[in-house]
Amino acid sequence: MSITNPKFKIMKKIEKSVTRKSMTTRGGGVEISLANYGYYGEFMSAYQNYLGGGMLGSIQNDCTIKDWEDNRKLTRLAEVLRKMYADETNQELEWTDSLPSSAY
Repeated sequence: MSITNPKFKIMKKIEKSVTRKSMTTRGGGVEISLANYGYYGEFMSAYQNYLGGGMLGSIQNDCTIKDWEDNRKLTRLAEVLRKMYADETNQELEWTDSLPSSAY
């Protein structure tokens, strides 16, 4: 990806906002601070649950802002964060979307 590409700039901004990161073969997640996006004291995460039997669930998002799914800016940011998580764990996001998020 070219450094002049707008997505590259978004990804770099996200990388600078990472507060926690833990990715293993049994799931994990990445959390970012939303301060750089105007939401001070708020966080967003992309995570993946372990379903058992060596299988991972779909990559999901969560956010500390109530009703964040109704905010277009935040849902786009969540999509990019999920894509970054998938890229970093060498997974196809489209494939993980077809998986359940939990075994329960």
